[in-house]
Amino acid sequence: MSVDLILKYFPELTAEQKERFAALEGLYSDWNTKINVISRQDIDSLYEKHILHSLGIAKIVQFKPGTEILDVGTGGGFPGIPLAILYPLADFHLVDSIGKKIKVVQEIADALGLKNVKAEQVRVEQLKTTYDFVVSRAVTRLKPFLGWVRYKIHKAGNNDRPNGVLYLKGGDLAEELAEVPDRYRVYDLSDYFDEPFFETKKVIYIPKK
Repeated sequence: MSVDLILKYFPELTAEQKERFAALEGLYSDWNTKINVISRQDIDSLYEKHILHSLGIAKIVQFKPGTEILDVGTGGGFPGIPLAILYPLADFHLVDSIGKKIKVVQEIADALGLKNVKAEQVRVEQLKTTYDFVVSRAVTRLKPFLGWVRYKIHKAGNNDRPNGVLYLKGGDLAEELAEVPDRYRVYDLSDYFDEPFFETKKVIYIPKK
């Protein structure tokens, strides 16, 4: 699969955005030979399982200019890097506790010329700043995750949805969501994307109280 998969669902991309999305394949293939940030079998389905999956968040909230987003446990840069390409006027702080992964993220952001990305090796609990949205992709169960990030989100925002958490996760989430005391809404990515991979994939949106 190629960048055409992204254009299928996001046809309004600028020429610069198309170039950046197209460049991801070579960048990740090259870095993955040095530092394993994506499983070997997944590199061939990068656009479906990583890039388009990350962009599922953009079907739920379209970040306005000046929006501040924290990507917790970004790993190889997902969902932060694809979202930063899509929203060049929003600011993204990508954090992970593993230094070699953050090195790859920063190198890829630099290669793409993404001025709106800051990558940092830090645990989320150590951060002193607050954000409009926290995004993440299945780093742990939702209840402990919300405990980490609850106080990292500020109240005031200018987006069409209230500030909050946007969490990418798949599978049967009934038991996990039963642990969550907050209001939440679950969006099925199969409502937005046709590929079978997305049949069980969801975005969980938890607005700030």
